[in-house]
Amino acid sequence: MYSNLKSSYLKKFLLIAFVFIVSTVLSQAQQNRLASLPTEGQSTIVRFYPNPATTVINFDFQKTYEQGYSLQIFNAILGRKMFEQGNLPERTTVNLSDFPRGMYIYQLFDKSGRMVESGKFQVAK
Repeated sequence: MYSNLKSSYLKKFLLIAFVFIVSTVLSQAQQNRLASLPTEGQSTIVRFYPNPATTVINFDFQKTYEQGYSLQIFNAILGRKMFEQGNLPERTTVNLSDFPRGMYIYQLFDKSGRMVESGKFQVAK
């Protein structure tokens, strides 16, 4: 009986240790992926501000503006698409009232559908 109890505790401990290690590795991989994306000031086509944002975030085109750009915004952790708009004007303001606090990734596409820029920003409420 004692060995069964000891074995049960050992299995629980190993399961908890495994979950902890996997979550740590996945968290580090997510941080590395986000760190490789440009942040405010590093963008080449579009400038976005403020970062962190609270109620709205603005996207202003820096280079010669081409009609037909489209923008998608995803929750960085869940991967859920939170916003999408095509045929962007030279300045786009996104209302963040439905965005929970966290990290977000934007992707900018040209009129042919090719992703031309990606970046990250934070929503802090």
